[in-house]
Amino acid sequence: MIPPHEAHVLVRGHILHVVQTQTHTHAEDILDGGLLLNKSGGIIKRGSFHELLSQFPSLDVRDHSGSLLLPSFIDSHIHFPQLDMIGSCAEELLLWLENYTFPREAAFRGRNAFVEAAARTFVDELVKNGTTFAAVYSSSCGDATDVLFEEFDRRGIRGIIGKVSMDRHCPPAIEVGVKKDKSWTEGLIKKWHRKNDRLHYALTPRFAPSCTNELMEMIASVYREDASLYLQTHYAENQNEIKWVTDLFPEAKSYLDVYDSRGLLGPRTILGHSIHTNAMDEALLQDHGVIISHCPTSNLFLGSGLFAARRYLSQGQKVTLGTDVGAGTSFSQWQTMNEAYKVAQLRQERIAPSELFALATTAAAKHLGFDDLGLLDEGYSADYQVIDPASRPVLKRHFDIAKNAEERLAALIHFADDRSLKALYVKGQSVYQSTLHP
Repeated sequence: MIPPHEAHVLVRGHILHVVQTQTHTHAEDILDGGLLLNKSGGIIKRGSFHELLSQFPSLDVRDHSGSLLLPSFIDSHIHFPQLDMIGSCAEELLLWLENYTFPREAAFRGRNAFVEAAARTFVDELVKNGTTFAAVYSSSCGDATDVLFEEFDRRGIRGIIGKVSMDRHCPPAIEVGVKKDKSWTEGLIKKWHRKNDRLHYALTPRFAPSCTNELMEMIASVYREDASLYLQTHYAENQNEIKWVTDLFPEAKSYLDVYDSRGLLGPRTILGHSIHTNAMDEALLQDHGVIISHCPTSNLFLGSGLFAARRYLSQGQKVTLGTDVGAGTSFSQWQTMNEAYKVAQLRQERIAPSELFALATTAAAKHLGFDDLGLLDEGYSADYQVIDPASRPVLKRHFDIAKNAEERLAALIHFADDRSLKALYVKGQSVYQSTLHP
């Protein structure tokens, strides 16, 4: 029995989320559900709204009748300074970096009005798409990264954020030497890492070609010193990239060995892409418990390749979803799931809607080490989004004829977008209210 003084507010709506066991993933819902929250924003009971109301008749009700309550999204790979170059076309990854990415990132330097406005817009785009937790690559500038942390903190959302490290094969304007990089990195860690339960630091070597051995050794030494730190980088995204790594590191057994031999792999390492791999690589990924971020809109946009999601999931690999803006073309995890579904279809494989949704919610939370996120259930944080299925007529029609929770989830994956979001909450507190849904 829950003591009455622990209950704070009762949230009403159509609850929909995905549950995973060791052998099965499935969608489940409560058509007229209720979430009982405590003052700390934790869920202390879930069930029928009317049953909960009968037990706690004097509680304030946050009424979202007719709307869906879903876990908010976790984005495991996204770039802050690529905000202004989404949709910039190039032949492939390395040319795209040279012609668009590096020149745009040069603008994200220092603490100034441009960077502050960009940080506000970046967070605006995350929350309006239902994302309350993102693993973010900032620019290579420590001051700009500090601004981004401040904006995440001010807005009350969650982040694993890192200053990008690179000291070669990039324009001088964004290159940072090892000594300065170490100073900025240690300062940001001291100021922001685990300042509260929402903010965390990720050591962020951009990718092997942009880092000297000295820089990677410095990063590895910091990574070893604090087991609570994350590390994020890119891996096996593009065939030309892989060939370049082979030329730069002829002594390495493979691209992945470049990271492994330098102590950069572990259960808190997030590798973006991981498309072009083999059995030896995949065994090594699993041995280290590495987190893999599948970024389908980016991979399709740059023609990088088709990620083998079914194979990775069958192996028990820790797969998550990333938007990868700006090679990725949308901040929306709905769009990312939509494209991940198509990538699997092109590989003649099938990924169920519940499996896709899990990659951006409950599976992502578990893999990143947050056992109280990703579900709307007792013992979890009330990080949730409110979705209006009537926001798009085609979504409403598909939703109305859906026979079960799995079909309702499929309709959302293929037809929901930022217009569908009414509100967004972290720990039961509002972080976004749509002006489209007064």
